[in-house]
Amino acid sequence: MVAAIPLNEEVVTILNDKQQMTLNELEVALSGSYGKENVSKALSSMEAENVIASRRIGGILTYYLLQQPETLSRVLIVEDDKNINKLMALSIGKDLQIKQIYDGGEAMKTAREFNPNLVILDLMLPNKDGLDICQTIKSDPGLSDSVVIIVSAMDPTSNRFKGIEYGADYYIKKPFDPNELRNLVTLFLKKKGKRFDPLIDLPDEERISNEIESRIKDGGKYSIGTLKVENLAAYAKRFKEKSAIVILRLVSQLLQDAIKVRGKNVFVGFLNSNEFVIAGMRDEITSAVSEVKSEFNAVTPFILQDEGYKSINLDIESLFESKEVPKLQLKYTETEKGEIIKRREEILKVKGVVSSGDIGAYTYDELQKMLGGEDLDIKITRDGGGIGLHVGKGKNERN
Repeated sequence: MVAAIPLNEEVVTILNDKQQMTLNELEVALSGSYGKENVSKALSSMEAENVIASRRIGGILTYYLLQQPETLSRVLIVEDDKNINKLMALSIGKDLQIKQIYDGGEAMKTAREFNPNLVILDLMLPNKDGLDICQTIKSDPGLSDSVVIIVSAMDPTSNRFKGIEYGADYYIKKPFDPNELRNLVTLFLKKKGKRFDPLIDLPDEERISNEIESRIKDGGKYSIGTLKVENLAAYAKRFKEKSAIVILRLVSQLLQDAIKVRGKNVFVGFLNSNEFVIAGMRDEITSAVSEVKSEFNAVTPFILQDEGYKSINLDIESLFESKEVPKLQLKYTETEKGEIIKRREEILKVKGVVSSGDIGAYTYDELQKMLGGEDLDIKITRDGGGIGLHVGKGKNERN
């Protein structure tokens, strides 16, 4: 008789193969053999032992396998408030080499000497501000691979955009949640496989497919739609692809913040284009979308200013109407359940699927068709090196 594989080993094996799995996926894979309660206990104990880590990504609790670096990872904390600096150090854990400084003027000298794997950075600092430090770190060949997490009480309207543009990997608003900071530091430093990325790690086509199938079965209780960054292709052509990726990262983080306070009621996935899929209770989606649109609209003038359009001598409203400057805006479109089901049946017919148990994951193209997206002029490629953005011809440019 072959001995049963211990549950903890089974979790490691599965995560090592898949790189990341949702709680539901782990329960489906393991509960039949070990029981749901035992799976829950195992995941909790393994996370406490720093074998795995979890984070709610796009509204879905997702688990990652961790690796232990051969040497202690180095973390530099740049925060002038000594009490907050101490709280940051205590929050991120003991198995790290931590250096704490309180003056922005010392940041670059210390960073070049310490060579940190990760920097936790305040923005309002004496002698040198955090955005300047972030930009300098990310443009320094010896430090550019360092992860930068900005934690700031300053108005995030323009600062979040600037931080992402200068290469910051994440922006947390003060007062911060110590658990969120520790969670992010752990994933950025110890996640096994491809480097953690708040945009790339949003639910992929498999998880979006599962979510849509689940929402369809729930009937009229939930709604499904897409949030589109309109005119992103024109923006990419005008200001280059890298600038357009910054916009996607900005929208991704705004969405993550908006759904964070809404618990399990809203799901967000990235459709590898200029669209995000959103599913959940209609009132929660309406509230989240309104919040994201408001913040995005507030930051738009700063985006244009950064690209060389100064508001001092220009009327921003008339500038938005200029054909020279693409008007970036967010548009949410809810897709009727009946229409989704109709398109889904057409897709399954083409795929030759006769049983609901054989559906598997839809491709991004199929998901776009199911949700009503068509004639896309933005395509995103995702890999371990990050994301690439490719602009094709939109419907207004076709011959």
